[in-house]
Amino acid sequence: MGDSVTPEILSNMIRQYFSQERPEEEAIQALNHLRRVLHEVSPFAQEPVDCVLWVKADEVVANDYNPNVMSSSEKKLLKHSLEQDGFTQPVVVSEEKEHYLVVDGFHRQLLGRKADTRKRLKGWLPVACINPERKGQASRIAATIRHNRARGKHQITSMSDIVRDLSRLGWTDERIGTELGMDQDEVLRLKQISGLTELFQEEDFSPAWTVR
Repeated sequence: MGDSVTPEILSNMIRQYFSQERPEEEAIQALNHLRRVLHEVSPFAQEPVDCVLWVKADEVVANDYNPNVMSSSEKKLLKHSLEQDGFTQPVVVSEEKEHYLVVDGFHRQLLGRKADTRKRLKGWLPVACINPERKGQASRIAATIRHNRARGKHQITSMSDIVRDLSRLGWTDERIGTELGMDQDEVLRLKQISGLTELFQEEDFSPAWTVR
């Protein structure tokens, strides 16, 4: 067992690798590669926070369904926190083919692009990718709503629009309630707010709305 690699030997090899002069982007990509490898063998591989990656800010794209609204005072406090404490929470994203779609952390990624923070982060943002099985429009929407509701922040009108969209995507009231943490009365009320009678009757939908 004399040839076995110990954590100390591995640490020294990593330090030696990064002590060599190389472009910054190459070093960041190497760090991401190592984090992915560690994530693969981690006992916490099912937890997205176990693998925080640095990606280019321009590759992080906001979603178009987030009902979370932040007041100007909250934005100011978040900006101050990012400046004083740094990024303590990654932006939660879905890893797509050509970009990373924001699931949670819209305001963090937005402020991360501002001049001062962008300069400090060298144009990169920390992200945690949701588990692959949670991909797909409906699952992403549900994940975003769960994050927002866990903080007690969401807009009723936007929530009703999302319930409408999930219903059109083929989700039952029971599934909507389970995934979004609502009882059936709340689901029904949000459907009523949307004012769409189609949600209460049988209707054929385009294949484009079908969840696969």
